[in-house]
Amino acid sequence: MFELFRAGGPLMWIILLCSLVALTIIFERLLTLRTRQVAPGNLREQIIELATSGRVTSDRIQKVREHSPLGQVLAAGLENLHLGEAAMRESLEETGKVVVHRLGRYLNTLGTIASITPLIGLLGTVIGMIKVFTAITASGVGDPTVLSGGISEALITTAAGLSVGIPCLMFYRHFRGKIAELAVTLEEEALALLASQKN
Repeated sequence: MFELFRAGGPLMWIILLCSLVALTIIFERLLTLRTRQVAPGNLREQIIELATSGRVTSDRIQKVREHSPLGQVLAAGLENLHLGEAAMRESLEETGKVVVHRLGRYLNTLGTIASITPLIGLLGTVIGMIKVFTAITASGVGDPTVLSGGISEALITTAAGLSVGIPCLMFYRHFRGKIAELAVTLEEEALALLASQKN
């Protein structure tokens, strides 16, 4: 395996580094973007009960805020409970935007890796072909071993770049879709808190 890696040339180190960064981001986001982690199912009922019973204190708001991303959104609404529906709605919307933005952390890096690793592989292909033609110029086409090194480097870097880029693109799209779903869930929970204050 290491011989194959070495045969791919120096660009393989860049592809390896990209793959390690991508793996770290993927595992971190898989853990962070779980629905029960972002928007626990029973939190809305607890917050509505707290808001309607008039037991809202700064300590309780702080505990709600530290609970989860949904807790951050609902805590913003609780803070402005005494200011009326318009102030609550505005604070919920503003905090919701910030929370959704945070959910997308590191995804630009993952998307960049998905885009550049196939291009790095393509660059390896070009460099490998340049070596092939340089060898042909120097010694002719009579010795196939002279040509095989450049061709194998070209093929290995292309395969490595695609092997990293394709899964990265799949996870990037998956996470974008997941964040869109979570944003809808956060909005529904915030609207439920607002509706509870109208009754």
